[in-house]
Amino acid sequence: MKPAAFDYCRPDTLDEALELLHELGSDASVLAGGMSLGAMLNMRLVRPAAVVDIKRIPGLKAAIIGSEVSTGATLTQAAAFEHETLIRELPLLALALPWVGHFQTRNRGTLCGSVAHADPSAEMPLVLTTLDGEVELQSVRGTRRLQAREFFVDAMTTARAHDELLTALVWPARRPETRHAFVEIAQRHGDFAIVACAVEAVVDPHDRLVSLAMGLGGVESRPFVADTAAFVGERACPALAQAIAASAAERVNPMTNLNVSAAYRRALVRSLGAQAIAEAFAAKPTT
Repeated sequence: MKPAAFDYCRPDTLDEALELLHELGSDASVLAGGMSLGAMLNMRLVRPAAVVDIKRIPGLKAAIIGSEVSTGATLTQAAAFEHETLIRELPLLALALPWVGHFQTRNRGTLCGSVAHADPSAEMPLVLTTLDGEVELQSVRGTRRLQAREFFVDAMTTARAHDELLTALVWPARRPETRHAFVEIAQRHGDFAIVACAVEAVVDPHDRLVSLAMGLGGVESRPFVADTAAFVGERACPALAQAIAASAAERVNPMTNLNVSAAYRRALVRSLGAQAIAEAFAAKPTT
């Protein structure tokens, strides 16, 4: 299939893009990498009156590293993975990126585009939510930030207003002594995850759990973050990993689709979650 007819707009500046979105509102779709939008246009799942192409706007490819880390709207997944400083600052992102699509799609797909698309099985929304990151939104009315946990509303539904552009993802700066793991199961490598699990853990010198962030993708209609507070202070071992994963499996409300039942997803949360947590416990802590 081919897309329905639309106007193509390619602004040269951020201000021009924001003016276009202000004028067009819900009639516009934003094009950054196009890995999701292109397919949806071709299948006529979306029929915008106009597509606003932001790829050539200066400054949106930047990765800014300081007291926090900011990745711009047109920074591709491949460029992020090749950015040595960025990958060192965001080890969980480094572990997740090889699971995103394929080499070819990562050359075009962007970090922000994946987050804006908000597919519940996508890796970037999961990692951003697990790390308690934020989304930067700009419009002619100004700039605002939303926590990732507030930004994702439902499957492919976000809190972005029609006249807003997602201009950056804001990640917490790397904390020393954190340990990370990312595991995923899909029908084929590169497919969207049936279940993915992202973990950031802090373990003290006596092998006691100080903190644990565990996020799940592909399970509910948006990334799920497990409540792990009750396990703080316990000995970080495989038995604890299994207990945390079992607790998460009881609390999720898994989706059912044509390929996978809710019961199967719940079972994967239990097994895959335990694997990811155990891997994080065994990982070398950041310095």
